[in-house]
Amino acid sequence: MQLNPYLSFNGQCDAAFKFYEKALGGKIAFKMIYGESPMAKDFPPETHKQIMHVRLLVGGQVLMGSDSPCGRYEKPQGFNVTLGFEKPEEAERVFKALSEGGQVKMPIEETFWAHRFGMLTDQFGIPWMVNCEKSN
Repeated sequence: MQLNPYLSFNGQCDAAFKFYEKALGGKIAFKMIYGESPMAKDFPPETHKQIMHVRLLVGGQVLMGSDSPCGRYEKPQGFNVTLGFEKPEEAERVFKALSEGGQVKMPIEETFWAHRFGMLTDQFGIPWMVNCEKSN
């Protein structure tokens, strides 16, 4: 089984995934806009340049997302996308990149369970936790 986060946006999905591609060091493997879909005629013309589906590959993991159809967007709440790192330096680098233009909820620092742990909401409203656990 594979478990993948799927993020919803209100028209900013393309910008968000370009940002994640750079910040996480990944590669966008697939992207389709509503206007390219076989169902394009079923969507309002103003949505045709928005993202219907995007898939980002990051180190063997997958992050997916889309712009929500008209009137169906809901602000993210009740979850965090969590990233785990083996090296504190890499955790710090990604935390800094993701926090650009966003809001740091808990600065990245050492905790009793982690060499580094921090929480932020990025500039697109997505909540993240960055963790580099200590060995048991």
